[in-house]
Amino acid sequence: MPKNHNNKLLTPELLKSAVIDSFKKLDPFKLWKNPVMLLVELGAAITSLVALASVIIKSGEPAWFPGLVSFWLWITVLFANFAEAIAERRGKARAESLTKTRSDINAKLLANPEFESSFEVVKSGELRKGDFVLVKAGELIPGDGEIIKGAALVNEAVITGESAPVLRESGGDRSAVTGGTKVISDQIVVRITADPGEAFLDKIITMIEGAKRRKTPNEIALDILIIALTILFVFVVINLYPISLYSIHSEGKGSPISITSLIALFVCLAPTTIAALLSAIAISGMDRLFRKNVVALSGKAIEAAGDVDILLLDKTGTITLGNRQAVELIPLKPFTAKEVAEAALNASLADETPEGRSITILVKQRFGMYMKTMPSKEKTIPFSAQTRVSGAEIEGHLYLKGASDAIIEQSKKKGCSIPDEINEHVSRIAKNGGTPLLVSKDHVPIGVIHLKDIIKEGIAERLKKLRLIGIKSIMITGDNPLTAAAIAAEAGTDDFLAQAKPEDKLRLIREYQEKGLMVAMIGDGTNDAPALAQADVAVAMQTGTQAAREAANIIDLDSNPTKLIDIVETGKLMLMTRGSLTTFSIANDISKYFAIIPAAMSSVYPQLVALNIMHLSSPHTAILSAVIFNAIIIPLLIPLALKGVKYRILPADKLLAYNLFVYGLGGVIVPFIGIKLIDMGLALFI
Repeated sequence: MPKNHNNKLLTPELLKSAVIDSFKKLDPFKLWKNPVMLLVELGAAITSLVALASVIIKSGEPAWFPGLVSFWLWITVLFANFAEAIAERRGKARAESLTKTRSDINAKLLANPEFESSFEVVKSGELRKGDFVLVKAGELIPGDGEIIKGAALVNEAVITGESAPVLRESGGDRSAVTGGTKVISDQIVVRITADPGEAFLDKIITMIEGAKRRKTPNEIALDILIIALTILFVFVVINLYPISLYSIHSEGKGSPISITSLIALFVCLAPTTIAALLSAIAISGMDRLFRKNVVALSGKAIEAAGDVDILLLDKTGTITLGNRQAVELIPLKPFTAKEVAEAALNASLADETPEGRSITILVKQRFGMYMKTMPSKEKTIPFSAQTRVSGAEIEGHLYLKGASDAIIEQSKKKGCSIPDEINEHVSRIAKNGGTPLLVSKDHVPIGVIHLKDIIKEGIAERLKKLRLIGIKSIMITGDNPLTAAAIAAEAGTDDFLAQAKPEDKLRLIREYQEKGLMVAMIGDGTNDAPALAQADVAVAMQTGTQAAREAANIIDLDSNPTKLIDIVETGKLMLMTRGSLTTFSIANDISKYFAIIPAAMSSVYPQLVALNIMHLSSPHTAILSAVIFNAIIIPLLIPLALKGVKYRILPADKLLAYNLFVYGLGGVIVPFIGIKLIDMGLALFI
């Protein structure tokens, strides 16, 4: 998904579409999911009938009063629908931009992956899970899959927005490919892993459109609170009418509360503000992450991220770049660095592994030596698990590189002497978390190659920031404890688990969860899948395997583990926004009590006029002012619901006190000012 998409909060096109959707959502069968607004719509319908009856019969309260109340009640429902429509439309706009990238492209279907020259051209929509396809340079990958043969550079701009190609190859954690991405070099054989409609891009589009957005536990709890308050106010309002009749009968004077006043009273006292904005907050949370190139499979995953206590990070591909790189060539006496470079280059000519390629790159950068084409008559020595060495015979000389003990063993068999300094260099590299390779020429050890796991840029700073907000980070790796300790120290994790098997990761997560802690896991390999499935927040790298992506509930399209801080902050921001607006909404009622209750009940209990501390012009304008304020506050808060309350790194108690002060006190003061100003305006015309 392109990163240059329009990130403006509101655009003319979006506003136009949202207005149309607002009217469509007036359908009661669509509105029933928001019971508060459904009751407001019912009240608007009743007051509309009352206004019509007042015009025809011309008795009771003036027709303009129920007419204006009904108008503003309809506006209230439309504004609530508008808030939800804005959030949905922002997501749909992004989904539509992705939909345009899909096309039914041609695919080279292989009957047998071993015979690449024999294929049948079919449409990508005809492919099924388990099919094998051949993809050459310049062609689009027709579906989600795993590379089973070959390696290629792939342009994934359609998914990540990055123009720089990435390497995808078989036999590792970088074998997963996504339909619609483009191969720009070499060719690969891909096994399709998703049927039509189940591809990664299809899932992203569906999730963005909100079709599968599930409510979070906190959201459900808030729904219950809103419904409980609504039911309470329904009973209160219903009982007020007979109470007013009884009071009039016993006192022998006054008039009962009108239906219009009762409905207005209910609407103003019910939690309409938060009910109108709740859905927008949840949808905007997913959209906010999507703008950061992170796809959340559910709102629950984002909210859980806001409460994370422990973060487990897989080392390879998450903390590190995934492949060891040559960083140093160390000559053994009496050889020179240039001689070691030449031997290392020759030993790596036929080595297509990332480590082998990094050696040739280092030699080129340091000594200006370029990789030469392997002469057809020369002999290559491929790496094997038995020998643990690889190399080549060139111009009568044998060049080898490999594990230090394997090279030493072969050298001893040929009667070559072994320099004492080898152990010193090998031990130093191992203690620093690196991998030492020994280079020999004609079985004589001449130098040491230092391979190192490269820490991803920015990881240490982000982990430090996570620590400041109370999240403990633990690196998980299959490396030995010595190597693991060195890498963990460089990356800045709080702890590490070395020589970890999939069951060890799973057990560690369960131990923390049994203590009541929320656990997040970041991984990209198949061996991470069980742990990802168990974690409360499971973040998989887009570059990871299919198994890892399917086990996760959040996908990082940039494959950048430092994104977790964005995920955590978005989760906390959602919780804070919902809590702040709920506080503001409930605090609003305090002001409305002083506006609408004295006005509504003054015909029954004239002494309640003493509570009119805002000195509102008349009972009718007071009630109408409260209804109008109740309606217009919703669109005024939409930008805040979509953008979110600013997240501050503060202790929980101070953060709670701050939000209660700002939104609680603000929720009391703002309605007093707003209702008074509206009443003053109405008094000029009524």
